[in-house]
Amino acid sequence: MTTAHTTAGTVALSHRLVAGVVGGLVGGLVFGLTMQAWDMLPMVAMVAMLVGSESVAVGWLVHLTISALSGAVFAVLLGRWTGSPPAALGIGLAYGLAWWLLGALLVMPAWLGMNEMIFQLTAGAQRSLGGHLVFGALLGLAYGLVGGRARRATSRV
Repeated sequence: MTTAHTTAGTVALSHRLVAGVVGGLVGGLVFGLTMQAWDMLPMVAMVAMLVGSESVAVGWLVHLTISALSGAVFAVLLGRWTGSPPAALGIGLAYGLAWWLLGALLVMPAWLGMNEMIFQLTAGAQRSLGGHLVFGALLGLAYGLVGGRARRATSRV
């Protein structure tokens, strides 16, 4: 009995992680495209600077890697509370807001040695908020869809 329960928990965690990575990539892709549409391509180059590059392609790779990892963290920390689309959307929006506060307003400027930009609400930071909310909303909804399918498939086994 105990082995079956442990195995089911492991399967559930792996499904949640996959759903989180998929949700993170969906949210990250749309977030990045939104930033480009808002003429914020320099932000992508700034993301590349996190790994010592200024290439837009590297910026996209770093951005999508962070998005996938953020999705996996979402799955582990918050995934169990996303049982309905409204819950997934609300939790995703809150998660996007948290990443904006921590990532865009604190970690990124500190990492790049731009201490004067920490928690500064510039026009770019305000647009970045919109992008992070798009990211969070899509992460939550995609996670809910993919995770819901995984839960249904697991429950049939």
